[in-house]
Amino acid sequence: MNLNFTQAEVIAAQNGWCDALLSISSTYANSGIGAATKKAEAVIDKAYAYQYGPVAFAPTLASGKQTFRATREGALAYFVGNNPAYPSDTGFALRPWRKCEVVNEVIQLNGAQAITMGNVDLTDSTGKVTRVDKTWSFIKEPDASVRIVLHHSSLPFSN
Repeated sequence: MNLNFTQAEVIAAQNGWCDALLSISSTYANSGIGAATKKAEAVIDKAYAYQYGPVAFAPTLASGKQTFRATREGALAYFVGNNPAYPSDTGFALRPWRKCEVVNEVIQLNGAQAITMGNVDLTDSTGKVTRVDKTWSFIKEPDASVRIVLHHSSLPFSN
């Protein structure tokens, strides 16, 4: 089995992340927080590499002592909130997101690892677009599944 990444696989992983975010958002709107939490847990377990140890995850709207989410619990709190250990988290994935588009500036392929940098444009139910700067590092496992080991996201700098 070839474990070297292709550009198409990287783009599929990024689009999969977008689809998962939109799915959590719509699940919350249609079925509530319990169903959205279960959906987010499944997404995290499939997309991220927390089962192997810490993931370098710096979410868009996290700050202070809880800027980095190296644990699954921290990632879940960021996506769906409702965790008293993370009182500032209101659930990024619970927003009424309707569209998610990746705009790559760089894709680096290095065997079973790929690194990307660019933007993600998120459109909410009112049509407002939020652009975030996004860097991901993916690994390909021996079974060819793809996992995120680094995810950095921030709002672009403005004067």
